[in-house]
Amino acid sequence: MDLVLGIDIGGTRVKCAWFDRATGRMEGSEVIPTRDCTDPDGTPAFAEDVRTQIGHIEQNLGIRFSGIGIAAPGLASADQRKIVCMPGRLAGLAGLDWSSLLSRDFAIPVVNDAHTALLGEAWQGAAKDLRNVVMLTLGTGVGGAILTDGRLLTGSIGRAGHLGHMSLHRHGEKDIVGTPGSLEDAIGECTLARRSGGRFESTLELIAAVDAGDPRALGLWMHSVDALAAALGSLINILDPECIVIGGGVAQAGDVLFNPLRRRMEQIEWRPLGRGVPIVPAQLKDWGGAFGAAWTALNPDAR
Repeated sequence: MDLVLGIDIGGTRVKCAWFDRATGRMEGSEVIPTRDCTDPDGTPAFAEDVRTQIGHIEQNLGIRFSGIGIAAPGLASADQRKIVCMPGRLAGLAGLDWSSLLSRDFAIPVVNDAHTALLGEAWQGAAKDLRNVVMLTLGTGVGGAILTDGRLLTGSIGRAGHLGHMSLHRHGEKDIVGTPGSLEDAIGECTLARRSGGRFESTLELIAAVDAGDPRALGLWMHSVDALAAALGSLINILDPECIVIGGGVAQAGDVLFNPLRRRMEQIEWRPLGRGVPIVPAQLKDWGGAFGAAWTALNPDAR
């Protein structure tokens, strides 16, 4: 069987999934922890683990992958060989040439993880057969990606899609990239402890309190939902998508997120033809990045 491999490098886990080149069907998957440190020879530990894991998978399957794609956080280089900017974590990721590291006789595309999540959803998930889609990934931070006329929007340096860093309040505190009053700071788990006065450390804790009928938790949650609705209303007016896909850990709140969000969109969304833009959860969940990474290996010139 001719197989391609998609690898999604996350802050805590590396997800590997392999696919039949002819049918696109996922044939198997494995997950390993992410070691965010450097080995004695200077190689990032997570990269050495990926190299070792690929060898184990190929040995167990009795094959050699005909294509490999990498999804990773940060800005990808124009030639898709590496991540060129990733401050704060995953030491050694920026500048790492995966084609050289893995010693393959084919190019290994390296793409931003939020971008690959949307590519995966467009290939086999919630955005299948659509050409104009916005995706937001809501988790520790807020990532995003934009599909326009069937192509991924990357921008001049690969920065396009950082939707969490849009400004919703010009007098708000600056976020990690200097944006005042950003969407990421309004809904990202990275600021939840501060926003809740230390009461909640995780979105799961906050949602549990909302489900239990805690009025203070509900007020905090609805503030975040309103911020998200305002951002989506702006994105709809700017990009005119067919669909908005919501992924990431916060999206696992399910109806607690989507029901009030849709009600709020009914109040603020411009609907000149009488219908709103569908807002749907990601179908591939945590595996969208691995799917999208494999898709880039299958379609190196199609981004």
